[in-house]
Amino acid sequence: VFPSQDPLDRADFNAVEYINTLFPTEQSLANIDEVVNKIRLKIRRLDDNIRTVVRGQTNVGQDGQQALEEAQKAIQQLFGKIKDIKDKAEKSEQMVKEITRDIKQLDHAKRHLTTSITTLNHLHMLAGGVDSLEAMTRRRQYGEVANLLQGVVNVLEHFNKYMGIPQIRQLSERVKAAQNELGQQILADFEEAFPSQGTKRPGGPSNVLRDACLVANVLDPRIKQEIIKKFIKQHLSEYLVLFQENQDVAWLDKIDRRYAWIKRQLVDYEEKFGRMFPQEWCMTERISVEFCHVTRTELTKIMRTRAKEIEVKLLLFAIQRTTNFEGLLAKRFSGCTLGDGTAKKPEVPPPSTNPFLEDETGTETDEIVIEKSDMDRPKKPKVPDNPFHGIVSKCFEPHLYVYIESQDKNLGELIDRFVADFKAQGPPKPNVDEGGAVLPSCADLFVYYKKCMVQCSQLSTGEPMIALTTIFQKYLREYAWKILSGNLPKTTSSSGGLTITSLLKEKEGSEVAKFTFEELCLICSILSTAEYCLATTQQLEEKLKEKVDTSLMERINLTGEMDTFSIVISNSIQLLVQDLDAACDPALTAMSKMQWQNVEHVGDQSPYVTSVILHIKQNVPIIRDNLASTRKYFTQFCIKFANSFIPKFINHLFKCKPISMVGAEQLLLDTHSLKMVLLDLPSIGSQVVRKAPASYTKIVVKGMTRAEMILKVVMAPHEPPVVFVDNYIKLLADCSTDTFQKILDMKGLKRSEQSSMLDLFRQRLPAPPSGAENPGSLSLSAPTPEQESSRIRKLEKLIKKRL
Repeated sequence: VFPSQDPLDRADFNAVEYINTLFPTEQSLANIDEVVNKIRLKIRRLDDNIRTVVRGQTNVGQDGQQALEEAQKAIQQLFGKIKDIKDKAEKSEQMVKEITRDIKQLDHAKRHLTTSITTLNHLHMLAGGVDSLEAMTRRRQYGEVANLLQGVVNVLEHFNKYMGIPQIRQLSERVKAAQNELGQQILADFEEAFPSQGTKRPGGPSNVLRDACLVANVLDPRIKQEIIKKFIKQHLSEYLVLFQENQDVAWLDKIDRRYAWIKRQLVDYEEKFGRMFPQEWCMTERISVEFCHVTRTELTKIMRTRAKEIEVKLLLFAIQRTTNFEGLLAKRFSGCTLGDGTAKKPEVPPPSTNPFLEDETGTETDEIVIEKSDMDRPKKPKVPDNPFHGIVSKCFEPHLYVYIESQDKNLGELIDRFVADFKAQGPPKPNVDEGGAVLPSCADLFVYYKKCMVQCSQLSTGEPMIALTTIFQKYLREYAWKILSGNLPKTTSSSGGLTITSLLKEKEGSEVAKFTFEELCLICSILSTAEYCLATTQQLEEKLKEKVDTSLMERINLTGEMDTFSIVISNSIQLLVQDLDAACDPALTAMSKMQWQNVEHVGDQSPYVTSVILHIKQNVPIIRDNLASTRKYFTQFCIKFANSFIPKFINHLFKCKPISMVGAEQLLLDTHSLKMVLLDLPSIGSQVVRKAPASYTKIVVKGMTRAEMILKVVMAPHEPPVVFVDNYIKLLADCSTDTFQKILDMKGLKRSEQSSMLDLFRQRLPAPPSGAENPGSLSLSAPTPEQESSRIRKLEKLIKKRL
């Protein structure tokens, strides 16, 4: 357990070694007696220690037994004390119960006595109150009855559990009889004061009737409702006579007189009866609401009878005056008598640069003037709900087809006027400083759309909005085809362009592109207009969904119209690309017809390159400046032109055959010049140099690098054939035998040489890899720029034919 240096304590103790350690030599044996004595002494001490420990353990056991016995005795004493305490507690509890028994009896007696006294007091109050109530009812003392009746009713509630007692049940029946008598008596008093037949009011307001209204608050709610109903009916009886269906003032052109009449009646009511009815009855609002219901019913009947006489201006006039009146009611009353309001909460639209997301609060339906500069006005605060919206104007909704038909006609005339104005005034003047001109007619169209949408949403948010949306869709398509697509310059099949002779004589400066400067500006203007229409149509769809009922939102979808404007944009870009592409065609044709095997020295860039650059410098700055406001579409133009021009250039390269070494070097120089021009195409001729978009740069670098690699393969010696084939595979990574055949034709090899080369090429082709690590697999799986451009052109032609 404890560290020890004694050899005897070691686990691997060896007696022989230990003895040899004590007596290493014969001379040391002389001390053997002394060593033996020491060991015996040590043995004796160990025995003593063992003996002491054993005896100590015996004594400890005896002490533990004694301690255990003492603990058991202490526990027995503790149990005895606990039992004594428990006995004393039980005796104390019994003593407390005996003491409090009498107190509990006294408490119960006090509670019952208090309840009995309270009940007797309530009974006394109830009996006296019933007698007084019956007497006051006979004397029509309604002021005292209002307070007394409420107290009697409250006291009677305490006797609900005592209704089995005959006397209590008799008192309850007397109270109910008194209430019924009061109700009939008050109704009779109001009938006498305000007879339902005739317009005279002999009784008029009085303090008795005012107190009677306070009593009606305590009686059955049906009494109050009956009083209100009879009073309002009598109050509006004159209105039904004055504005009968056969009266001239009943028609829509005099609808103002209806609202003027009710305003006078409300003023008259406040002066004569304002203090008679309790304020919480909201009688002024109830009269107005009932007037609205009666007016809606009457207008519905007369419009159904005279539907053929309803014109748009008359209908809008009536609706405007009606909505103005509903707005006046919203300012004057809270709408608490209507229950749940049906009005939509107007929403503050997000800011935008089109007329559909301007704030429309407070816009009049008969006069809406919105200018382009108004689009930047700050938003107005959100207006509160109008719970009275539609309470009268709902009756006009079945006749809104007149408005819808009128808007259909007006929009048709508007489109025709746009067409006539365009023919008369011609295309808009180029406005390069503002990034191209947008046709003003598109702003006029959408401003008119907003006017119609605001008007219709104030008239109805149901089916008429869906019908108006259908008309919007119709004329959006007509605008796209008649105004935009219909005015795009037409292309001709005639190549016109440059001739080989003129190219060789470097007379490129006298040639111009197919489209004139004005035509290019017109195409850009139509593209910008279509882009504006596309964005604004999307906002129009969102605004229509905000205006229409939630259940009809799914029926509003302007995706087809947005696609139409996208097609116009695509066609405009394609026209620009085709124009520039066609202008470069004669130059490429001249390149393919030059005698490249006769070129003796490498000089500056060839005339055809100068011609291509000239056309690019003529067209691209005009297009860029006119599309400055729609930069993304200028980028699309550049990408489409690159996808069209580069494959065409490579195809014409293949037509240059045979080519000498010097001719290939000249073509390589020309290709590099075209590559630099194409890379700089987005900012060519611009004072502000911008970095070309990465997507465009990638297409140019990939396509023109392929052209350079083709020429480098042509320049490479074809002997030995193995090296040539390996260089071809390495440089072009094209496993197509057609491309390899074209390269051999460009080199001018004989058919026999080409046949052996093709066989070697097929043998040297790498095996198709399982993955995409081999670069050759990329050229097989992914389409080349030439193939991709061909697919795009075919798709665009297909779309154009279908349209």
